[in-house]
Amino acid sequence: MELFVSPECRGLWDDVSCWPHAVEGEVVSVPCPTFLQTTGRVYKNCTESGWSESYPPHEIACDYGFNGSFSIETAVSPRYFLYVRIMYSVGYAASLVSLVVAVTILCLFRRLHCTRNLVHIQLFLSFILRSTLIFVRDLLLFTSQDHFHCGVYPMSCKIATALSNYSIMANYSWLLAEGHYLYSLVSVSLFSRRRHLGWYIALGWGAPAVVLVAWCGSRCYFEDEGCWETRRVEWIWWILRAPVLLFIIVNLSFFLCIMRILVAKLRTQDMPGNEFNHYRKLAKSSFLLVSLFGLHYILFAFVPDKVNNTSVEIWNFIELAFASTQGFVVAILYCFLNGEVKSEMRRRWGRWRLMQGLQGQRQRGSMSQSGGATTNVSLLQRGPTTPPPSLEK
Repeated sequence: MELFVSPECRGLWDDVSCWPHAVEGEVVSVPCPTFLQTTGRVYKNCTESGWSESYPPHEIACDYGFNGSFSIETAVSPRYFLYVRIMYSVGYAASLVSLVVAVTILCLFRRLHCTRNLVHIQLFLSFILRSTLIFVRDLLLFTSQDHFHCGVYPMSCKIATALSNYSIMANYSWLLAEGHYLYSLVSVSLFSRRRHLGWYIALGWGAPAVVLVAWCGSRCYFEDEGCWETRRVEWIWWILRAPVLLFIIVNLSFFLCIMRILVAKLRTQDMPGNEFNHYRKLAKSSFLLVSLFGLHYILFAFVPDKVNNTSVEIWNFIELAFASTQGFVVAILYCFLNGEVKSEMRRRWGRWRLMQGLQGQRQRGSMSQSGGATTNVSLLQRGPTTPPPSLEK
């Protein structure tokens, strides 16, 4: 027994209005877009071959062709979002490439395998996760935005938002691990530095996971709207804000204590000059990162909701430009400008050149030896053809 299913027209977004599902022969009408501030309606027929053309046309039904209801902002917005997307895509691509290179360098060279560099690698991985999620989101979720315009938000976009928030919290938690490890280097620590690594992993990856679970549960029960990017219920966003602010404050206190200890040890001459300079450079780079990231988070996490469109566009452009290049800055400060990494690279480069030189000398030596053997053989072969002078007399 066959079930008869009447043909239907699937929901459609025509770049102006959202059309719901309809069956063949049904006439559907939708109001004009709200931003046009008109009371007209547009109609479509669901036919055997699909949706018909809209009638009357939008410019007539909604009266925007005569009174200029379409503002310049509507035509400029797509170009603005295109430029913004190109800008942050370039920034995240530069961060991703530099971070992958940095992780590869720290993993390949065994002389660089220490707890400090292992903590650096975890920080790099958190930024790699963040950059990767941006490209996955753009590739899978935003290639077609029809469902977003029609008020349908799939679970995949909510998961992408949640993972992006997780990666941001992981950035700050691993910066906190960096600060604590540097503090343990310059202060008297009762614990093994190797033993600290397990606690750092629990802090860097585990603490953000706990916070994220609490945030997702709150979103599901109290503000399950859109792709979870709205901020209607303010206290839900504080579930994410509070831990990050706590990480920033604790880290700043760590670095202030580090500088105080370094200055005290230098005055008492308990620390050699080279060792002091080494710790001072580490503290300077770490303090710079935390200051920049903390300032960035505090500025952009508390953006007022009620501002004009131009301010929002400028604010978003600056925020995305800063956020997309953070991974690149981290890779520069913690790897490419790292004295140990540079000395190891120079050592490997000098060793490679030495090996190339020795290999070239061996090749030239073997060629000269083979050439000498050939000359001797030829001389031996030509020798008997000419009798010695004493025998001719």
